[in-house]
Amino acid sequence: MKYQVITIGSASTDIFMVTHSNRVEVLRVHGHEDIAVPVGGKIIVEKTHTCLGGGGANTAVNLARLGFKTGYLGKIGKDQRGDALLKELAQEKINFLGPRAGETGLSCILSGIKNRTIFSYRGTNNTFMPEEVPWKKLQANWFYLGSFLGQSWKTAQEIAKYAKRKNIPMSWNPSIYLCELGPKKLKHVLDACKILVLNKEEAQALSGTNKQTSALLKELHQYVPLVVITDGPNGADAYDGKDHWHVTPKDVPVVEPTGAGDSFASTFVAARLLGKDVPTALRWGAAQANSVIQHYGATNTLLTRKQIEKQAQKAGKVNKCS
Repeated sequence: MKYQVITIGSASTDIFMVTHSNRVEVLRVHGHEDIAVPVGGKIIVEKTHTCLGGGGANTAVNLARLGFKTGYLGKIGKDQRGDALLKELAQEKINFLGPRAGETGLSCILSGIKNRTIFSYRGTNNTFMPEEVPWKKLQANWFYLGSFLGQSWKTAQEIAKYAKRKNIPMSWNPSIYLCELGPKKLKHVLDACKILVLNKEEAQALSGTNKQTSALLKELHQYVPLVVITDGPNGADAYDGKDHWHVTPKDVPVVEPTGAGDSFASTFVAARLLGKDVPTALRWGAAQANSVIQHYGATNTLLTRKQIEKQAQKAGKVNKCS
């Protein structure tokens, strides 16, 4: 079977715990803000939400909702959480291509205190080995690579080499932990990458500098043809070596920002795969991210392609930068 897109990355169960308890404080320590809770205390949680999570799974669901024939490659635990994730992927008509072993990843997300704080257990996401990849099944028009850590980072590099050898174009949305390794250690993945999407902090880590967005775009373009840098409510920028575009998103009420980056990045890539120009792709990404941040969970309120097309024009203002 040949897929339009195969997403590659983590899968987890996300549990959102919402509290406004006055026993949770925000303190400024060593120049940054920290959450403080009483040692040995009990914090009352007002409500919870449980849903699918993880960059690989989130983006697979988004691309499937946008109408792409999608496969998901990752490692899911042989446990009840894994069973639930596979059931949800099947409901979205996404084929799971990886192995099952170990314990499924889990994220507990503390929300309601200024900004969310994530407690992340990577589980089997960090133990995906190259010999577990079903190489013959990796037939696709495009690979969407998320972030693999631990032992799985070696697998990500082997997948990138495979993509380059088979002439399968690839996009990449790395985490800051990988960006901190620097471009030399990321060479195999960058060499296979056609679209690089990362946030400003990640871009600065990859650059090894505190440069601003415009300079970062030009620096990172030497590794990848199209670079996209997101910056939360400040919007996102894209540079293809010729034109620099910026989108300022529409101001919407933020309930929970988890998943916004995955939704923006995968929707931007989807628009490009459909032949949309960069300004349109930025608007599409903004529209999808705006929908996600108004609710709990990264996939609960993803827009369909028809909804995106309708909302993109009012999702944000795009300017061409000098």
